[in-house]
Amino acid sequence: MAETCSICIANYNGEKTLHDCLSSVERQDTCLDMEIIVHDDASTDRSLEIVRGFPGVKLIRSNKNVGFCRSNNRMAKIANGDFFLFLNNDAWLAKDSIQLLYDRSRQNGHKAILGLPQYDASTKQLLDLGYRLDFFLNPIWNKKKDKICYVSGACMWVPRAAWEHVGGFPDFFGSVGEDLYLCLTARLLGYKVGMEYASKFFHHVGQSLGGGNIGHTKGLSTTYRRRFLSERNRLFVMYLTYPLPALAVILPCHLMIILAEGTLLSLLRSDPRCLKQIYLKAVGQFFKSLPSLKGKRRDIQQKRRTGIKTFFNGFIPSYYKIVLLFRYGLPRLK
Repeated sequence: MAETCSICIANYNGEKTLHDCLSSVERQDTCLDMEIIVHDDASTDRSLEIVRGFPGVKLIRSNKNVGFCRSNNRMAKIANGDFFLFLNNDAWLAKDSIQLLYDRSRQNGHKAILGLPQYDASTKQLLDLGYRLDFFLNPIWNKKKDKICYVSGACMWVPRAAWEHVGGFPDFFGSVGEDLYLCLTARLLGYKVGMEYASKFFHHVGQSLGGGNIGHTKGLSTTYRRRFLSERNRLFVMYLTYPLPALAVILPCHLMIILAEGTLLSLLRSDPRCLKQIYLKAVGQFFKSLPSLKGKRRDIQQKRRTGIKTFFNGFIPSYYKIVLLFRYGLPRLK
């Protein structure tokens, strides 16, 4: 009996890219049975009409916008697959992607979360081969076959057993940082995070939320909302996953650094919203969430199977935002 891969596509107003995404899934050359699920997050465009053009797709319709994490959790809950492929609605796959991901997963005893090389859908240029991290969880775009800490949630292969062991994406993240959380938590629990280099996927970066991967652009550009979610959710990930000796040192330093960063950015841009709407808001929500985060952290740390040295393997001792600042200048916010 063939194993099944459930391809889970969270969609919100994706009419410009959704057809290419779904078509690339249907064209897959694989021995696996495939199940395609789309969660439509209260779209107001032609998304539903496009999905109906693919009769085999299972559609979940939400009456209100619930965010990327809850959308994927809902799809995983009804999925029948032995494996999940979480795929952005603004991404599309090379024809051999699912089969090669399955082959690589089997080589790892289905104990790994996997990604594919990410290419810009417009320019066809390589964006990354996964991500490394500094100790403050700033992502570092990796362009060579090297140790990586996490893979993009735009195209992420997850064995069902790993998904259930981790517990899926935290609903309270909303969007942004869920891939970082899943990969780091899985690493804590003894799973590997890796790449299948022989295939690839193409991504219209930033179409779904604004901003995104800037490793290939001439400057930093994002939105106030995305930057706030990024800063807040990285605090969540650090608190939930870092072993206590590391957390006790790094978290206080991180809090001071991002508040200083927010103050400096507001002064340099003559825009007090930077500090108020991004950094102070992120730190405030982090401390407000601590009572509920404590229980989740305890549960994760009790299941830990990885030592500190192994957990931080692939991290780089730097503050990567400084590198980005010198390379691209001040970020543009909108």
